[in-house]
Amino acid sequence: MSGDIGRAVDAVWRIESARIVATLIRKTGDVGLAEDLAQEALVEALERWPDSGVPRNPGAWLTAVAQRRAIDVWRRRAALDERYRAMAHDLDETTPPEWEPIEDDVLRLVFIACHPSLSRESQIALTLRVVSGLTSREIARLLIVPIPTVQARITRAKKTLAAVRAPFETPEPAEWRARLSAVLGVVYLLFTEGYAATGGDHWIRADLAHEALRLGRMLATLVPHEPEAHALAALMELQSSRFAARVAPDGTPVLLDDQDRSRWDRAQISRGTRALARADALGGGRGAYALQAAIAHCHAVAPSVADTDWERIVILYEALGRIAPSPVVELNRAVAVAMATGPATALRIVDGLADQLRGSHLLPSVRGELLTRLGRTEEARSELLAAAGLTANERESAVLRAKADALRP
Repeated sequence: MSGDIGRAVDAVWRIESARIVATLIRKTGDVGLAEDLAQEALVEALERWPDSGVPRNPGAWLTAVAQRRAIDVWRRRAALDERYRAMAHDLDETTPPEWEPIEDDVLRLVFIACHPSLSRESQIALTLRVVSGLTSREIARLLIVPIPTVQARITRAKKTLAAVRAPFETPEPAEWRARLSAVLGVVYLLFTEGYAATGGDHWIRADLAHEALRLGRMLATLVPHEPEAHALAALMELQSSRFAARVAPDGTPVLLDDQDRSRWDRAQISRGTRALARADALGGGRGAYALQAAIAHCHAVAPSVADTDWERIVILYEALGRIAPSPVVELNRAVAVAMATGPATALRIVDGLADQLRGSHLLPSVRGELLTRLGRTEEARSELLAAAGLTANERESAVLRAKADALRP
C-alpha cells in the first residue's frame, strides 16, 4: 500500500468513522457489532483502494460495505431473520426518514452512548471509542489511567447496555438533561485531544477539535437554556482561536510565549466572548466550563504573556478546583501561580501532585519549567528529558528535548 493511500485511508477514517459507527448502531442496535462491521469495512478499503483508488465518497463507500457485511451476518443467523427484513426495509432509499429530535448522527450517538445505566467513566470511555475512534492507548493517556482500565470500562459498558436492553435510539428531550453533563464532558475531551494530541506526530488534530467545536455549537442550540452548554462553546471558541499561531509551517509547536497574537482569530474570540456572556446571563453562577472559558478569555484579550492578568487566572483556577477538583486543574493553577507570584510557591504545589500524576509527562514538564526559572539547571534538564520520554506525542517530545538541550552548560 502506498503512503498516499495509507494517509488517505487514515484521514477518511478520522473524519468519517463516527458517522459510520453511528449509522451502524442505528441500523443494528449493537455497539460491538457496529464497531466490528466498521473495522471490517476499513480492512476492505485497505485491500481494495490501492488498486481501485479512493472512491469519490469514501464515507458512503465504507458505510455501504459495512451494511452489506451486517446483512451477511444476519443472513447467517437464522434466528434473526425478522430483524434482517426490518433492516432491509430501512435500507430502502425510498422510505422517508423518520423525524429525529437530534438531526446530527454524531451528536445523537453521543447522547445514546451517555446512557444513564452506565457509570460516568464508562460513558466517557465508550463515547471516545465509538465517536472519535480513539484507541484504548489514546483514551488512557487522555484520561490519565492505565490501558487495561480503559479496556475494562469499554467492555463493561457494552455488557451493561446489552443487559439492560438499552434501546439505541435518540432519547426524548425530557431525558437530555440527565445525560447533558456526560455529553458536555465527552465533547470537551474530544476537543482536548484535538487541541493537544496525546500521541502521534501532529501537535494539533484540527479535524477532531473542529468536530468537537461543531458539536458544541449544536449543543448550545439544542439546549439554549443550559448555561454550561454555552460556556463549553465559549471555551472551545476561545481556545481554538489560537490554532493558527500554535504551529509553525513545519509542524513545530509554538508555545504561548512565542505566538504571534496578530494571528489569533478575532472572530472566534468575539464568538467565544458572546457565548460566555450568554452563559452568565442565564444565571446560576459559573460552572466548570464557564470558569475555564473565563480563563481562556483572560489569555485571549491579553496583549502579551507579561501583560496577562495572572492574578485573576489564579483566582479562577482556585474556584475551578473547588467545584471540579483534579490534579490537572491543580497543576494548571501552579503554572498561573508561578506567573503571578513566582516559581518557588508553584513548585511546592507541583510537588504535592507527584503521586496523583505519576507516569504523566505533565508533572516533570511543569517541574522542568519551574526549576529552570529557579536556576536549578541540572534538575530542570533532568525533568524535561523525563517528560520528553513520557509523552507519546513526537512533536511535544522534540520541544521538551530542545528545552533540555538549551540548558546544557
